[in-house]
Amino acid sequence: MAAASLHTNGLALSDAVLPRLPEAVARPNYDRARLRPGIVHIGLGNFHRAHQAWYIHRLLQQGLAQDWAIVGAGVRDQDQIMRARLQPQDYLTTLIELSPKGKSAEVIGSMIDYLPIEDGNAALVRQMADPVIRIVSLTVTEGGYFISPTEDGFDISHPDIQHDIRHTEHPRTVFGAIVAALAARRMSGAGPFTVLSCDNLRGNGSIARQAVTSLAHHIDPGLAEWIEENCSFPNSMVDCIVPATGPNEFALARGFGIEDAAPVTHESYRQWVIEDDFCAGRPEFEKVGVIVTPEVHAYEAMKIRILNAGHQVLANVGELMSVETIAECMAHPVISQFFDKVEHKEIAPYVSPVPGVTPTEYVGLVAQRFSNPEIRDTTRRVAFDGSSRHPEFILPIIRDALNSGGPIDGLALVEALWARMCAGVRDDGSIIEENDPDWQRLSEVARQSAQRPTTWLEQQHIYGNLASDPVFAPAFCRWLRVIWSEGSQASLLSYLDQAQTTEIEA
Repeated sequence: MAAASLHTNGLALSDAVLPRLPEAVARPNYDRARLRPGIVHIGLGNFHRAHQAWYIHRLLQQGLAQDWAIVGAGVRDQDQIMRARLQPQDYLTTLIELSPKGKSAEVIGSMIDYLPIEDGNAALVRQMADPVIRIVSLTVTEGGYFISPTEDGFDISHPDIQHDIRHTEHPRTVFGAIVAALAARRMSGAGPFTVLSCDNLRGNGSIARQAVTSLAHHIDPGLAEWIEENCSFPNSMVDCIVPATGPNEFALARGFGIEDAAPVTHESYRQWVIEDDFCAGRPEFEKVGVIVTPEVHAYEAMKIRILNAGHQVLANVGELMSVETIAECMAHPVISQFFDKVEHKEIAPYVSPVPGVTPTEYVGLVAQRFSNPEIRDTTRRVAFDGSSRHPEFILPIIRDALNSGGPIDGLALVEALWARMCAGVRDDGSIIEENDPDWQRLSEVARQSAQRPTTWLEQQHIYGNLASDPVFAPAFCRWLRVIWSEGSQASLLSYLDQAQTTEIEA
């Protein structure tokens, strides 16, 4: 949908109309013309605008961070769409907070440019090479870090990475562009910048460091050494539920008298935890509620294991049972009980407390957030890219449980439901459209697994050696047979009705 076609009702968002917005809509109180860039953000979707960009906006509202404005960027063709929507409205965004107590709207102005998307990413490299840029932040999804599918580490064999090694001046990837910009800064004396990952990965800063330095080593070992010695890659944890934008979101913005080509809805809860490791300075994040601490990993583990894994507990069975949103899953009498039991019995025992919050308390907070009926976060969106999300969110918990002798029956059922969902047909016979970058292969394996369940677990790039585990494999195979023969809800009821599943041969 072209941005221009949206401007049919209310005020088409731009700097010029900010003074004329309805009184109920909050807006920038700062002079955007005086802002100077300090951050390049790559992967500018809804989450970034509702989260990191909002925090910078809050600093600007206090008269701070005037030289930390954001320049948006992307490396994919589809990033052109977002740029085309935001450019005519001066890169402003309407954020609509959806609370059970009511809705509110705020226009934020912390982004001042969005680089053109071009083959070879020359504009992105030039901008990052500019010494005014001191932070390059990323939301490129869990699957965007080129993690090796067969071993821990960076997938140096990926065709796009091989292209970036051979064509350093015309990189295709985020990391190729970062390495090219750092090479230019090293040559010019501009100095290093901080690479700040804001993706849902355990040790996201460490993973970003590995990606950048591994690629740099294959291009120029001297550059790789310079990056290791000078650049910083803080770990961080980000948290806010931000649904995709569709007709409902456009209508909500119009309800506030705004025609926004890319409005964002979000819950009222936000959290950002960051290590204080910034080689070229940073905004005063603490002044807007960001937790700056060396103990990021505990916060990160709690959020990824309870919230992100909890999303996967709900999303696949929701898809199979034609339950459209996460809130509707939480309102479902059987799915919600399933979520509660798995979280308390099989996930929370492998989560450490953080200051002021126990794992049990956090499960309750997440359940409350997931239950917000105003947040129409679809099970389809949450289930997307399971081939990246399950290995990152679910399987580490399963391995911890197996190592400690704890129960894994519910988590085995979660994995069986994912396998059944990837077959592409709901319990009612309706079709599930492609929902994973590797959907075709997953669907083929899922259909084969209907007859031989261990076929699914033999995907070693996902499950490693779990296909031969004497506890997990039989439980998974039993559940997958139950789902295919009796349906998803029957499998949930069976799990809820018994304390322990009897192991059978795969």
